[in-house]
Amino acid sequence: MAVSKNVSTFQMESQTLTQKLLSLFYTPARCLQGVTTVKRAPTEELKDIFDKYASISKGPEKLMTSTDFIRGFLGLFPDANYDPNSVALLGGIIDSSKDGLISFPEFQAFEGLLCLPDALYLTAFQLFDTNGSGLVSFENFENVMKQTTLHQRIPFDMDGEFVRLYFGKEKSRQISYSEFSQFLHDFHEEYAKVAFKKYDPEGTGFISALDFNDIILSVKSHLLTPDVKSNLIALTRGGSSPGSKVSYAYFVAFTSLLNNMELIKKLYLQATSNKFNIEVTREEMLQVSQTMSQVTPLELEILFLLVDLHKQSGRITYADLQAIAPDQYMKKINQRLAAVKSAVPVDRSVTSQIFESAYRFTLGAVAGAVGATAVYPIDLVKTRMQNQRSGSFVGELMYRNSMDCCKKVIRHEGFFGLYRGLVPQLMGVAPEKAIKLTTNDLVRDKFTTKGQIPLYGEVIAGACAGGSQVVFTNPLEIVKIRLQVAGEIASASKVGAVSVVKELGFLGLYKGARACALRDIPFSAIYFPAYAHTKAAMADENGYNSPLSLLVSGAIAGIPAASLVTPADVIKTRLQVVARKGQTTYTGVIDAARKIWAEEGGRAFWKGAGARVLRSSPQFGVTLVTYELLQRFFDVDFGGNRPTGSHVDKVEPLAVQKVPADHIGGYQLALPIFAGMESKFGLFLPKFRAGSIVMPTSPSP
Repeated sequence: MAVSKNVSTFQMESQTLTQKLLSLFYTPARCLQGVTTVKRAPTEELKDIFDKYASISKGPEKLMTSTDFIRGFLGLFPDANYDPNSVALLGGIIDSSKDGLISFPEFQAFEGLLCLPDALYLTAFQLFDTNGSGLVSFENFENVMKQTTLHQRIPFDMDGEFVRLYFGKEKSRQISYSEFSQFLHDFHEEYAKVAFKKYDPEGTGFISALDFNDIILSVKSHLLTPDVKSNLIALTRGGSSPGSKVSYAYFVAFTSLLNNMELIKKLYLQATSNKFNIEVTREEMLQVSQTMSQVTPLELEILFLLVDLHKQSGRITYADLQAIAPDQYMKKINQRLAAVKSAVPVDRSVTSQIFESAYRFTLGAVAGAVGATAVYPIDLVKTRMQNQRSGSFVGELMYRNSMDCCKKVIRHEGFFGLYRGLVPQLMGVAPEKAIKLTTNDLVRDKFTTKGQIPLYGEVIAGACAGGSQVVFTNPLEIVKIRLQVAGEIASASKVGAVSVVKELGFLGLYKGARACALRDIPFSAIYFPAYAHTKAAMADENGYNSPLSLLVSGAIAGIPAASLVTPADVIKTRLQVVARKGQTTYTGVIDAARKIWAEEGGRAFWKGAGARVLRSSPQFGVTLVTYELLQRFFDVDFGGNRPTGSHVDKVEPLAVQKVPADHIGGYQLALPIFAGMESKFGLFLPKFRAGSIVMPTSPSP
């Protein structure tokens, strides 16, 4: 009865897995991978790609070999002296009929499987299910394991208690997918114990430092970073394993530490309240580790020993943990998903795009107000310097230089005289900067493909941003300028923004608009590309931009942009200011340029250039750093392009990798999944034929 019940259970589990795989043909158009979605590949496109790589024809049907799929389509095992047995074994993952060939239905089914949340475990299961029964027998497991490089270095005890617990005393039991996933999870921990016993035949509970090095490099190499690899022997010279001997407890604690590095990172963040650059002592880590029974004091002792081999401070930071943490396969999945998301435009509703524009507009308005307030005194000095005439019709110059201008304003008008005209400036700067930043972002999005934007696209986006703001800038500028220069003239009546607007009228508010466009369009066309490239150059090794780097990037980009358009700014100022008695009047841009050149010379076009740079450079630095920090603080994902260098990248850098053009749908995740079988389970297969001489090459994807 018991045997019958077990057989029935196996059949049900096998049918469940088969139904799960067959249902992939009928899954929705979008398949889930964590919190990110990847669209299933259209059947017609997938068929065209399949036919491109399939080398076998049987009547009208085309078929792939394992070599076609693994070497041709995936690009793995690129060397000419590759191991054909490894390629055949990996090809068998897709070949569910086990006839040595891959049909299009099998190719499409595997594309759907790669979209499932447990794709890594399913792929590993199909590697061991060599007869396609939906169950794994001991013979299946043994045949595959004996082909791995790990078993060839340190043979696993196939008659041991661990194997019999899973496959039965007679090793005749077959295990289902769900049982196999647990077996695979426990297998490498058992492998480490088997290796320790092999190097400790006398049962002393100790092995040598060299034996420790050999075991870890063989059994746990997929969990080792270069820093850890180079310090394995040095690590045995302190702590609980002094001298040249390593105890079993130390050995187990070390392997457990490698497995628990993601948990260690969480402990660190708990100890620092989610800050990444605070140094933490061993005692502080011990205190927070009491909430996690998986982490022992010995594991923390080894952790600090490992970090102290480099810096010897007795403290650790998040960067130290990143340096010794193994490269998790999910990180590669996330990297590939980032590449997929940047490469494939997301179908977004009109509503989401409207909300995104409103979101950017609001943040841009706040950022613009902050930037304008920070540098307004410099702007007032710049305006008065540019309006100062030096022709024959003007008497003694009021200001010798920018510093003299600043001193005289404070002396005669008080400190708040430096902020004359600020209120209308703030009322206008909100829509002006908001429309400018929003337009630049929107146009950049249109030119961005696969995470990249050409230089001409950056220039066009900047120019569009500059042109769009003129409708707001010109009225704002003319009112601001007239208020700024009003303090130069003694008057019984106080000049205010309302009186200026009434005097000008609606059309008068756009006096000098052509000169304004002549200044703003080139400024933005220069500024925004310069900012984007400077920002990228100042990012750290993880692609993260600190607030200081954003501020400096914005300020540096403002120097060439502000200085090169100063002539247009001088002409605009002369056109918008009311000429006093004895001063030259101008009828337009060309007339102003001609008269300034004739009366004051070429140097007059560069009046106030220093003050303009001192104003525009820090203003845009403050504006852009405020804009980007607001996007980080009020983080809302509308499905569009996100700002680069954000704080999200700091935790786990999502480097954008190039996705092969033929890897569509679920196959966009194929390479990280195959790499995950090595990095998570240590299932390394020989890359080259036995006995071949191999020159060192870069590792396969």
